[in-house]
Amino acid sequence: MKGQLINFVFMAGVLFSSCRIEPKEKHGPLHIVTTTGIIADGIERIVGDSAEVSCIMGPGTDPHIYKPAPGDIDLLEKADVIICNGLHLEGKMAEMLDKYSKEKPVLKVSDGIDKSLLLKSSDVADSYDPHIWFDPELWLAGLNYITKELGNLDSTSASYFTGNFEIYRSEVLEADAWIKNEIHQLDSLQKVLITSHDAFSYFGKRYGIEVKGIQGVSTLSEVGLKEISGMVDFIIQRNIPAIFVETSTSQKTAQSILDGCAVKNYSVILAGPLYSDALGEPDTEAGSYIGMLKENVKIIIAGLKK
Repeated sequence: MKGQLINFVFMAGVLFSSCRIEPKEKHGPLHIVTTTGIIADGIERIVGDSAEVSCIMGPGTDPHIYKPAPGDIDLLEKADVIICNGLHLEGKMAEMLDKYSKEKPVLKVSDGIDKSLLLKSSDVADSYDPHIWFDPELWLAGLNYITKELGNLDSTSASYFTGNFEIYRSEVLEADAWIKNEIHQLDSLQKVLITSHDAFSYFGKRYGIEVKGIQGVSTLSEVGLKEISGMVDFIIQRNIPAIFVETSTSQKTAQSILDGCAVKNYSVILAGPLYSDALGEPDTEAGSYIGMLKENVKIIIAGLKK
């Protein structure tokens, strides 16, 4: 009986270990697939010419509702490693990413961030706001984690990845300092940012701006007449000059608020669009992460200054 028990324990251990995906070092350049362009921008800077980076979601894409096309599935199948944001940003892809995590490394940028620093989601209880890139310090913590994980997969390039990350880190922190200086131009009464959906809470916390989203954290959240009416009253009470639309969301609800303000003889403009969940077109100012942050700040200041 004792011998049978030992054999059972041994076999259970073998079966359990076979269910785990152990990291294996890749020989040759990694093929990395990212979900969003914001992630791709950072990863391309980190890996340089030592890996191939493909991105699923292009400019103007809303990751909350995105469904992969056949070509995307082909990319995911061929990827050595998949990098996503996590925190339910890629809502429609969650099951697919979970499936691939049993076959290959699926890394989440959000796994590199201390959970105590994350903001709670206003949409779903016990969940977090996924728009972590709007706090550059948090975003760098996530990318630092990814850099180390990629180094584990390709140890011959690990120091190269680390060196590239440090260069990128210094550039992001320089942009962060620039943003703080620019936002300082606004007086306290002007620091109210109303956007199409609640994507800018991390931005607001870092730079001292009150942020309100017309929709919730996810663009799947519904907006009723009560919410629209409440936003109209808030805008008038606070004497807010502009509300901001986004490149990846519809302007329909924002226009309803504009119309509601007009009925009450209050003039407010639609400003933007801001870049929230996606970068701008390649070879434009907003086509990179740092450029996107700076472009947003320019648009915000222009809209809120009276």
